[in-house]
Amino acid sequence: MAWHFGARARASAAALAAAGLLTACIPAIGDSGGSGGEAGGTAERAQAPDAGRGECAVKAPAGDSRQRQVRAMWIATVAGIDWPRDPKKPAAVQQAQFRKLLDTAKAMNFNAVFVQIRPNSDAFYPSPYEPWSKWLTGTPGKNPGYDVLDFMIKESHARNLEFHAWFNPYRVSRDNDLKKLAPNSPARQNPGWVRQYGTGLWYDPGLPQVRDLATKSVMDVVRKYDIDAVHFDDYFYPYPEGGRDYPDQATFKAYGKGMSKADWRRQNVDTMVRGLAQKIGEAKPWVRFGISPFGVWRNSTSDPSGSKTRALQSYSDQYADTRKWIKQGWIDYVTPQLYWPIGDPRADYAGLVGWWSREVAGTKVQLTIGQAAYRVGEDSTWKNPAELSRHLDLNKRYPAVKGDVYFSGKDLASNRRGFAERLRKDHYARPAIPPAAPGGKAPAPARGVTAERDGSGVKVRWQTTRDATAHAVYRVDGKRPGCAPVDAGTLLASVRGGGIVDPTAKPGATYTYYVTALDRLHHESAPSRGATVTVRGG
Repeated sequence: MAWHFGARARASAAALAAAGLLTACIPAIGDSGGSGGEAGGTAERAQAPDAGRGECAVKAPAGDSRQRQVRAMWIATVAGIDWPRDPKKPAAVQQAQFRKLLDTAKAMNFNAVFVQIRPNSDAFYPSPYEPWSKWLTGTPGKNPGYDVLDFMIKESHARNLEFHAWFNPYRVSRDNDLKKLAPNSPARQNPGWVRQYGTGLWYDPGLPQVRDLATKSVMDVVRKYDIDAVHFDDYFYPYPEGGRDYPDQATFKAYGKGMSKADWRRQNVDTMVRGLAQKIGEAKPWVRFGISPFGVWRNSTSDPSGSKTRALQSYSDQYADTRKWIKQGWIDYVTPQLYWPIGDPRADYAGLVGWWSREVAGTKVQLTIGQAAYRVGEDSTWKNPAELSRHLDLNKRYPAVKGDVYFSGKDLASNRRGFAERLRKDHYARPAIPPAAPGGKAPAPARGVTAERDGSGVKVRWQTTRDATAHAVYRVDGKRPGCAPVDAGTLLASVRGGGIVDPTAKPGATYTYYVTALDRLHHESAPSRGATVTVRGG
């Protein structure tokens, strides 16, 4: 993730609360803790027998539609960009701050968070390979006293937010002094793996030992934790600085084998991406692998296949051949960082959305767009709080676009110039289920749905099924047939658990609730038999 923009004002979900955006959350009923790294959901209430069919003759689920979207935000931890705000604060304070960020995501009707857990060859979890991150306590290698990653995953899943574990494979430090690293840092113990470039330190991607370390660090998390995806951002070889070449001449001489340096560098990154994709799939097929590259692969002046842009090129400046990764199917999703406004003469957002849509056509790679929430208020174009809403309007022209990811969490929480409120009003008034990913299959339908008046609204309960990770609740007005198809536009909530409380039910109204079951990859069952209730009182 490019964060050349400097520090911005810190804020919390209070701004969204003031705008009235925190009132629409639907509370879940029942234990929604993690599933211990398994593919299925959790055991909450009594489970229905998995007969493979529901109480109704088969009715189609809502299915794939434009209402199905990835809606997410990045939570950057390097330098405390989003969290933790102050490494000197007690763990309880830091945890409360993280929960507020997640509550912001839920208030926006988001369904995923992309959380940075290895920002600088360090860890937000007990790692056998790398030290605890200094961004947690202020001291490199210091144990914060709890498993931070486990906490973050459980809190995310309790809100039915997917957890994408965000790793930086090559960055070592924003400072160029190795002695400031923890004594057990692999970079400090193996200084020959490290190159100084700009003001920071970087691992050399051309060294097999470096690729092995990055792969082992990722796979340690994949095997031990209940994550939903592995995520890389735009940092492979570092962004060019001062016209100087990256200092890897000795490594190139040892491993180049007659290739040009540029092709060799791309091969180094390809090797890691391809190998990691294979290992993730072998260990846990339901864990996806996604990358958010710089938004321009190549300019058309460099390659006729490129975009009509005049910008840095990830292919030749960071040696990241994202287009190849898409065509080869090495990644499950791509989230290009399209941090330009519509009509930018260097890189027009509208043109780039079309270019990336064409690149994923005919593949199984899901396309989501990285949106620049941090830029709102910067200049004449970004001072318009509707700019990002315009982006989403334009996205509707391209069915290949399956959602958006915002950089970053604190900017959404601050609701600067009312942009987040505008997004929610224009595009996110209702919750959404992410699009189904390849693999997996729909679980057996939920059973035994009941709806009854409750002091705070309507309490809806059901029996979960063994292979269900989450359940979607649909609400339609009036008394409807017990067995009926559901429409995506009537989605009320998607939760992990055996029930919800619907606080939005109006006194005197009659509603019918239907429930579907979802597997880990968002394949949806047929709906349950509906339950009808009339809300009395005033």
